[in-house]
Amino acid sequence: MKLCYFDDYRLGVIVGDHVTDITHLGKDIPQRDARDIIVGLIERWDSLKGKVEKAAADGKQAPLKSVRLRAPVPRPASIICMAVNYMEDGTLPQKPHISAFHKGPSSIIGDGDTMVLPDTPATIFEGEAEIAVVIGRPATNVRLADAMKHVFGYTCFIDGSARGLVPSTNIFFPMKSRDTFAPIGPCIVTADEIPDPHKLAITLKNNGTTMQRFNTSDMAHNIPRCIEWASEIQTLEPGDILATGTNHRGLNAFMDGDKIELTIEKIGTLHIGVKDDLKRTWARTTRLQHKEQGGEGPHTAQLTGKHAKS
Repeated sequence: MKLCYFDDYRLGVIVGDHVTDITHLGKDIPQRDARDIIVGLIERWDSLKGKVEKAAADGKQAPLKSVRLRAPVPRPASIICMAVNYMEDGTLPQKPHISAFHKGPSSIIGDGDTMVLPDTPATIFEGEAEIAVVIGRPATNVRLADAMKHVFGYTCFIDGSARGLVPSTNIFFPMKSRDTFAPIGPCIVTADEIPDPHKLAITLKNNGTTMQRFNTSDMAHNIPRCIEWASEIQTLEPGDILATGTNHRGLNAFMDGDKIELTIEKIGTLHIGVKDDLKRTWARTTRLQHKEQGGEGPHTAQLTGKHAKS
């Protein structure tokens, strides 16, 4: 099942190229506003799943192209992002140490929204293509064998990054947690629809050109291990987002006017735009291309605009 928000945060189920409004099923869920319904639905999924399926089958459908999709989890309590969690197409000699960082919930945006690049002296702005887990039930000190029982579903996730900021200590907060730096969507696909999340193709296109192309089979620490590890540190709650990391070789500069498409097999395509009022520019190369061309550092240097080094 594909769950989504659309228009003024109506809750919907996507079937094919149509969406059915099921917002009425959330009338008894405690909420500040409609953006909280999805977490309550996830918490009550065992009792509401049958009603959702019936409403999706019997309700009035609208063409997807006629609605505006929104972030499927607009206000997660936590966004946990795994760091350096891919084997880089098998080129790393050993698994990296397991690690993660937080993003602030205000960094969430949805399909069709815009990532805004701030006026800060970052050496480059990048967006990492990732599959994210949506937590379905509270998880504290979860055993590896039980970890997947806590997965509600999956969604596309772009981890926006402002690289190269100083000081170099405690860098993840200013680099990762900025407003609009966590696009997710276009929907949540429930876990029963994806029996093996470790065999999914991921592709990110920038203005129609494929920049990242990899498979979740390259993940260093799989989803059960990530849940086990994270739940030893904090309790994971229903609706929390656990982003599983990326293959860095295809990372590329995000610039003003870019149109980004992240497609994950069995989930769908997340579309976002990029806005930079400073109109800064970088070469249109991936990290791997930059390395193969003999470039210094992990990525290409800024070419023009404010904060470019002369």
